[in-house]
Amino acid sequence: MMSKFLSLFAKPFPIIGMVHVGALPGTPLYRGNFETVVEQARAEANIYQENGVDGILIENMYDIPYVRPTDSLGPEVTAAMARVAHTVREAVSDIPCGVQILAGCNREALAVAKACKLQFIRAEGFVFGHMADEGFTDACAGPLLRYRKQIDAEDVLVLTDIKKKHSSHAITNDVSIGETAHAAEFFLSDGLVITGSSTGASASEAELRSLHGKIDLPLIIGSGLTLENFPSYHKLAHAAIIGSHFKTNGHWSD
Repeated sequence: MMSKFLSLFAKPFPIIGMVHVGALPGTPLYRGNFETVVEQARAEANIYQENGVDGILIENMYDIPYVRPTDSLGPEVTAAMARVAHTVREAVSDIPCGVQILAGCNREALAVAKACKLQFIRAEGFVFGHMADEGFTDACAGPLLRYRKQIDAEDVLVLTDIKKKHSSHAITNDVSIGETAHAAEFFLSDGLVITGSSTGASASEAELRSLHGKIDLPLIIGSGLTLENFPSYHKLAHAAIIGSHFKTNGHWSD
């Protein structure tokens, strides 16, 4: 599994910059400015590329409050994310691009990735259910990878959060992060994303140490990497997704 990731990101410890897409049509914070949203995403991606990031991840961060795919996610969000992803992909065609659609809209993200020639998605709830702030998130590895097969998107890597942020894991408290990682590996994950408790919060160094060298999947720091903690953290993982630290005052919305 490591070989798939290394074929996409050949450079040691690649940095993936997070594009926080503005509120999309149909969501509470949308202001009737979709073309501006698209252009802002393009501009953010260009800044990342000009400053040497190794990949881009596009996320509908401003679509708060988030909904699960089984609730109220409308087709307009998937369509809008496809438009944004296509625009970003054209703007930064020389580096890998991926997409995440909140909350847990992993099939929709795969569809966007397939249509827009993106190389990876970030998926929530891959193994073991948990309670997130938008409600219960069930495990999805089986249906998701079957869907990837059905739409001929097996070249799209599925990078999976485990014990993810903004969630309670009380119902799986007797399952360690190591056991969770091995389950994700067994269920054919392409990479593990390790986060802190919330956006911008540092991933647990102890958790990373417990996984380092114990599993044949890339470990990706999914939150809280900064210049200050980079010297210790980069020795424990293979890559990082960074959003908040690159923004003004270190906050994702600035």
